[in-house]
Amino acid sequence: MKQSRGLIWLYGLALALGALVLQWLDYLYTVRRFSTEIGIVIVAALFTALGIWTGNRLTRSRIAPDFEKNTQALSALGISEREDQVLELLAKGLTNQQIADHLFVSLNTIKTHLSHLYQKLEVSNRTQAIHKARALRLIA
Repeated sequence: MKQSRGLIWLYGLALALGALVLQWLDYLYTVRRFSTEIGIVIVAALFTALGIWTGNRLTRSRIAPDFEKNTQALSALGISEREDQVLELLAKGLTNQQIADHLFVSLNTIKTHLSHLYQKLEVSNRTQAIHKARALRLIA
């Protein structure tokens, strides 16, 4: 029994070495045949990694100062609390219908609030309203 175990180990080792030699020969053939392509892939991978690393270093997020809403501007412009809520949701990119659903009011009510906001901010569309509200520090 012990002799057969030793023989099994010997055959297993011989098969493993044979497979290793065949894999090595296949590797050498592949490297010789595709050496240019392999080199290009390695260089591309290195430049990609370098680009990602550089991009992360250059665009690292800086800690923004805490946002403080400009309450004086809100009161000076006469913007109501509900209009302020609409403005915040507008800045998040919600549609009129989504804002209405979020605030549990009708679509016409949102359109009225937006119309009043446009007049108070002296703008003509939602993009300008968001831009001006950010400049006045009404929204983050």
